[in-house]
Amino acid sequence: MLSPADSVMPELYTTQRNRLTINYKTRRFRFHASPQEIHVWGKAGKFSHVGGINAFELFAEPILAKNFSVRIGRQALSLDNGRLFSAAPWSQQSRSHEGIRFLYAGKWNTDLTVAFTRPYSKRFEAAYSPVSSHQYKLLVVHHLKYQFKNKLTLTTINAVDVFEKPAEAKQYYQRVTNGGRVEYARGWLYGTVNACYQYGRTASNKQIRAYYIQPEISINAARTAFRLGAEVLSGDKAGTPLSVSHSFVPLYGVAWKFMGNMNLFTRFPADVNEKGLLNPYLFIIHQAGKKLSFRADAHLFYAQHSLPKLGDQLAGKYLGFESDLSLNYKPVKNLEIIYGFSFTFAEKRMELLKKVPDASKIPVWSYLIISYTPRLLHVWK
Repeated sequence: MLSPADSVMPELYTTQRNRLTINYKTRRFRFHASPQEIHVWGKAGKFSHVGGINAFELFAEPILAKNFSVRIGRQALSLDNGRLFSAAPWSQQSRSHEGIRFLYAGKWNTDLTVAFTRPYSKRFEAAYSPVSSHQYKLLVVHHLKYQFKNKLTLTTINAVDVFEKPAEAKQYYQRVTNGGRVEYARGWLYGTVNACYQYGRTASNKQIRAYYIQPEISINAARTAFRLGAEVLSGDKAGTPLSVSHSFVPLYGVAWKFMGNMNLFTRFPADVNEKGLLNPYLFIIHQAGKKLSFRADAHLFYAQHSLPKLGDQLAGKYLGFESDLSLNYKPVKNLEIIYGFSFTFAEKRMELLKKVPDASKIPVWSYLIISYTPRLLHVWK
């Protein structure tokens, strides 16, 4: 992050993930393990240090019938478009959950997950653990996807997460999220609407009454795709009773995929001061060839409800604009190179949210990802 006196990035460091994926599969059984070591180079005055040694996934999956299996252990949970549940592949540690998952795949696909948390080791940085950031004690998720013959697809996600009250041991509160998506695809045209409703209690015992809406339309023209849509996350307006929260929390999904690579808004409702967020976006993806593609994203950010006024000049909802440019190159099999550059034109109101220290300056961010995933051994039986 740039301070008002800075004109260049004050810190440069590199993270390196070394992940080994092991799969063993028979007709009636599957075992999967993906141990990983995350190394940090040049951060906090150190030449290098180990950020974390852990397992991204470690599970056994008995296949009980032709279309039915049970997955037991630590596992990624990627549902729908990743907004509510994602493996977070862009982060070095990714994200996973520990528990049991019942999966059915046939004319329709459905799964039921029951996950829990336990005391995790404090030896390594929590920032590089795929599970230690979870605060729930129990998580139950049901997912269903069905494709109709008329080019419509229906997806439902229903989740309950149970938390321990901060100041009361063995006392719990819960949050419930019910939602779904309708998709229509025909040739070059794609349209979708996603909607969720959230209720239950917050850590401060507020009653939750919140919603999320995401409409999107996509057009594929030859080698170029255009995606136009918006996200609406509800928040509290002036006069909302202190006992009620209208702030929607997007559970265990990813933000950068929808709200920009600079991660200005990732922690809800804290990052928007509980005022909600409106995020219209336009994505343009161009496939230049088999190995090279370009992408340009544009985001507008508005608070759903006006921020507390600190003078008439700050009255309003507009927060800023972000642009993300990226290049994806795959020179050979199993090797991928991604370069990205992002910048933000922030409104003065962004300072109220502590997203930028000085709205008169343009924050920029750039990254380079090199990913090599060779297959070391493959044995057929």
